[in-house]
Amino acid sequence: MRRLNRKKTLNLMKELDAFPKVPESYVETSASGGTVSLIAFTTIAFLTIMEFTVYRDTWMKYEYEVDKDFTSKLRINIDITVAMRCQYVGADVLDLAETMVASADGLIYEPLFFVLLLHAFTLACVIFRMLQLIQSRLQEEHSLQDVIFKSAFKSASTALPPREDNSLQSPDACRIHGHLYVNKVAGNFHITVGKAIPHPRGHAHLAALVSHESYNFSHRIDHLSFGELIPGIINPLDGTEKIASDHNEMFQYFITVVPTKLHTYKISAETHQFSVTERERIINHAAGSHGVSGIFMKYDISSLMVTVTEQHMPFWQFLVRLCGIIGGIFSTTGILHGFGRFVAEVIFCRFRLGSYRSTSVPLPDGHTSNHLPLITDNSTH
Repeated sequence: MRRLNRKKTLNLMKELDAFPKVPESYVETSASGGTVSLIAFTTIAFLTIMEFTVYRDTWMKYEYEVDKDFTSKLRINIDITVAMRCQYVGADVLDLAETMVASADGLIYEPLFFVLLLHAFTLACVIFRMLQLIQSRLQEEHSLQDVIFKSAFKSASTALPPREDNSLQSPDACRIHGHLYVNKVAGNFHITVGKAIPHPRGHAHLAALVSHESYNFSHRIDHLSFGELIPGIINPLDGTEKIASDHNEMFQYFITVVPTKLHTYKISAETHQFSVTERERIINHAAGSHGVSGIFMKYDISSLMVTVTEQHMPFWQFLVRLCGIIGGIFSTTGILHGFGRFVAEVIFCRFRLGSYRSTSVPLPDGHTSNHLPLITDNSTH
């Protein structure tokens, strides 16, 4: 009884077989079919390799939401070299809440030489020139930013290494580097003549003791970023170098800071991106160009937060795409091969039919017949 039920089950499964097997004696092979099969297998192999390359690659997904965090402090990372001596310049931050953050809270003033060409073969010069090259490429190809996000923490730090000046002359520049914590509101970080002093209505700089002829706000921005310091990330102002054409010149940078959450397969960090607009002008009160000589970076915090997530193709999706490639190529090549054989057979059949010409055969009654004569064995006698 069990064998009978088992046999019925097998017969039922055979009837449901959607892939019937054709006996090998009924299969006919041809040279054209072999050629099409070779082309199909080669195409499948090539597209499979390409699909595997796409599967291994990742891409960045950008999502936007409202930033609800306004109570935390914002960190500003600074590394700027000014072509003036350290005792002549001062740096500080003043925000819209009239809160002043002095440079003594986290910035270091380091005397050195401004011109990097005196040490053209040092590591500092090489890194700075590399930053300038990367910035020029980023302005042309914005997709490189995704590559920089993926390589965060894998590449070396973009900060310049310590410089060693062995010259016997006194340094003519000042490197201001370090970090400051400010309120998460719009503010103004500036470097100008004289040290900053508190003032009931804001703040002021002791610029009266500095000679006007010593003003030179040529500067080089080695690094400027907001938020957590992530090695390998290239910021818009990294590698910027400005040469002042006049003693009374003002350099302005209008910065919009966007809070950013970065989630990749290597790191997960909260940092800030920013965009910048540059402007520079000569102070001339007689011509109506008022202001103070110096370097001013006016920043504003965006109300939107960007979440950057590195995504990868799921394995099941890779299998579905791979099956689609294999089945699609087999089906397409089979259709094209069948259509080609049909066209060839039609053309050759017409050619063969046209090669036979009709022949007139005289009949005994004087009529003619256009049919071909029947050739038998008696006709040879």
